[in-house]
Amino acid sequence: MNKNIIIRLENKEDYRKTENLVRESFWNVYRPGCEEHYVLHTLRNDPDFVSELDYVMECDGVLIGQNIFVKTVIKADDGRDIPIMTMGPICITPTLKRNGYGKMLLDYTLEKAKEFGCKAVCFEGNIGFYGKSGFDYANKFGIRYHGLSEDDDASFFLLKELEDGYLSGITGEYATPKGYFAACDNPKDFEKYESSFPFKEKLKLPGQLF
Repeated sequence: MNKNIIIRLENKEDYRKTENLVRESFWNVYRPGCEEHYVLHTLRNDPDFVSELDYVMECDGVLIGQNIFVKTVIKADDGRDIPIMTMGPICITPTLKRNGYGKMLLDYTLEKAKEFGCKAVCFEGNIGFYGKSGFDYANKFGIRYHGLSEDDDASFFLLKELEDGYLSGITGEYATPKGYFAACDNPKDFEKYESSFPFKEKLKLPGQLF
């Protein structure tokens, strides 16, 4: 692994490069094309976006990764709103994946989120990767994913306590924040935004979710 790595807060001059990085990383992975770069673009103006936890990773001065955090809540069954965060999009440039950079970025930003006061993070991802950084299935904590029954597969729905015992005795439901559906909610604006990038072919590939 290259040792000339810097993880720092994103600044406005990075925005376009970061969005292009996200676009390259997610293109044709979960769907033909991708939406994650637009989600990032719009989330920066969301009141729940945590600018203090908006990180990018550089290798030899070149942007290679990023992660963000968004405030949200678990709707507890006793009527309380339990403050937590979610995160992402998180990515590493495709040419450097599977080299340890992703875990380095993830662990660093989770520690910063803990220092910021975040007590728990809910996230949709692969337990095979995120489990290495302490995430577990959210249902083990008594937290359900909005819209899914007990019989539905929720293995994608993960949770990590940043304060041990924070969710002890709590059961409830989590829903992905509305900002993550920006492309579906604003299709014309998304199309206009996407057209500002160089053309890339959208492909329907095995393993895509949408």
